[in-house]
Amino acid sequence: MTKMTKPRSGSLAFSPRVRARRIYPRINSWPDSDEVKPLLFAGYKAGMTHIMAVDKNKNSPTFEQTIAIPVTILEVPPLVVFGIRVYKQTPYGKKVLTEVYAEKLDKNLARKIKLPKKAKKIEDLEAKIDEISEVRLLVHTKPPFKKKPEVFEIKVGGSPKDALAYAKEKLGKEISIDEVFKEGDYIDVIAVTKGKGVQGPVKRWGIKIQYRKAHGFRRHVGALGPWHPAKTMWRVPQAGQTGFHVRTEVNKVLVKIGKDGKEVTPAGGIPHYGVVKNGYVLISGSVPGSKKRLVMLRSAMRPPEKKKAIELVNVSTVSQQGARVKV
Repeated sequence: MTKMTKPRSGSLAFSPRVRARRIYPRINSWPDSDEVKPLLFAGYKAGMTHIMAVDKNKNSPTFEQTIAIPVTILEVPPLVVFGIRVYKQTPYGKKVLTEVYAEKLDKNLARKIKLPKKAKKIEDLEAKIDEISEVRLLVHTKPPFKKKPEVFEIKVGGSPKDALAYAKEKLGKEISIDEVFKEGDYIDVIAVTKGKGVQGPVKRWGIKIQYRKAHGFRRHVGALGPWHPAKTMWRVPQAGQTGFHVRTEVNKVLVKIGKDGKEVTPAGGIPHYGVVKNGYVLISGSVPGSKKRLVMLRSAMRPPEKKKAIELVNVSTVSQQGARVKV
């Protein structure tokens, strides 16, 4: 008898669409790197502006002309390394072997996590060097607009022995974005998107609005499914949580790294953010999430072979307050 089934048509996108567990994401995948350095940094989304740059793409109709490119401003204060966590490989995946904290910890760190009463010593890590398969830094942020920091892990590239030596050197110190990335690098941007609350299927899935004489309502699906199986499949577009999802945008270009945020702050400050007081980065295009939200910048998992050359001319600092007036 002929098989009466086929693969479903269409994309399920990011199903199931559920709320993120917290306001900033956890990193589950890391790129392979032989270079001994942190593979991630984080910054706070300040807003967007545009830059004027020379188009260096030979296949572009605007080759060698000055064009406008939209960019996102991220404020990137230094990260504080308050601990080292090492993992061992088991048949069930990587498991935490042990962790060590710095001697002096920021007082605001206690607002986020419960600090240990008796800290382990660095010698405990060196004694288990043969079991270590991965070394990660425990870092916390220094938010410019609040006291409570965010806490997360950063994997260190290279062999476990070299990564542990690097982590010991950085324990209790700060790391800046210059130690992780360079201008022109490709990065993956990971963040939690803006929350929209519970929305209907038209806004949530983009389904077609029913015709004018449709029975009952227009902003709903035509049918929830067949009689048999006598249940509603999870693939049917229905109302539910929209936004506040963890999303990753790959291969963004890190256009510029600066130390003085006032260089890119528009006149009057960025609406709903203010003045960028610390160092900053400019990233091509948009970035998920709302303003003041923590955004993870990870080394690209699958970077293109050729780098995209951007010759920066200037950054727009025109005031963003109110509507623009035509002159």
